[in-house]
Amino acid sequence: MKMTSLKLKQILQERLSDTRYHTSYNRDKDTFRVEWKESRQGITITLPNVVAKYNQRGQEAIEELVEHITEALRIMNEEHQLAGMEKNIFPVIRATSFPSKTKANKELINREHTAETRIYYALDLGKSYRLIDKDLLESEGWTEDRINEIATFNLRSLDCDYNKDTVAGNDFYFIAKQDGYDASRILNEAFLEEMKANMKGEMAVAVPHQDVFIIADIQNKTGYDILAQMNMKFFAEGRIPITSLPFIYEDKQLEPVFILAKNKPENN
Repeated sequence: MKMTSLKLKQILQERLSDTRYHTSYNRDKDTFRVEWKESRQGITITLPNVVAKYNQRGQEAIEELVEHITEALRIMNEEHQLAGMEKNIFPVIRATSFPSKTKANKELINREHTAETRIYYALDLGKSYRLIDKDLLESEGWTEDRINEIATFNLRSLDCDYNKDTVAGNDFYFIAKQDGYDASRILNEAFLEEMKANMKGEMAVAVPHQDVFIIADIQNKTGYDILAQMNMKFFAEGRIPITSLPFIYEDKQLEPVFILAKNKPENN
């Protein structure tokens, strides 16, 4: 059957018919919202995006969406604590344009990373996670440095197995574990240094979206063009896009680069 926004709205209303939820449809914006009646906290879905996914993947796209919505609503309605959950705290990389406050106006804990990226902190809840805000931190008497220390320590425990691909004499390494922290591995300095020691040429890295981390061993001029095209493709397809710009990794520093037509990188 051909899917339309209105058909999708009806399906979602049926699938999310819980007396504790309130659903609404915004015809002008073509969005569907489901929220808890009591707190009014909820999630807004842009229907045309889901219709496009349905046309590609069929019923699976709707099943996945319903699962994401119910999981997000469940988390919104729970009380969370950090004490005793130390092993479940990880850093996540986001674009600098990512909001620094939640929709409920709570300030999210974050720190500087590069001109393109910022670090946030997640409390892992199994199927999903919650970004840590200042209120949660203060209610437990924790400092931002403590969160950063714990999250960085936990990050080092994640394995960094990669797939390797060689294109036009350049080596590309991909980490895509789908654990929510693929891009976060850019913060694992020991791993970056180990990779750097084994590079034949210049080392570049990229975090186009949350679920992939690319490391490139650039051995000729073509390598920069390949990395730029690859990164742009991943950036366009990612569920949580981060940055379309790759970085040169030199002296433990990450420098965003624009890839020019002449194949040479230019520092941002």
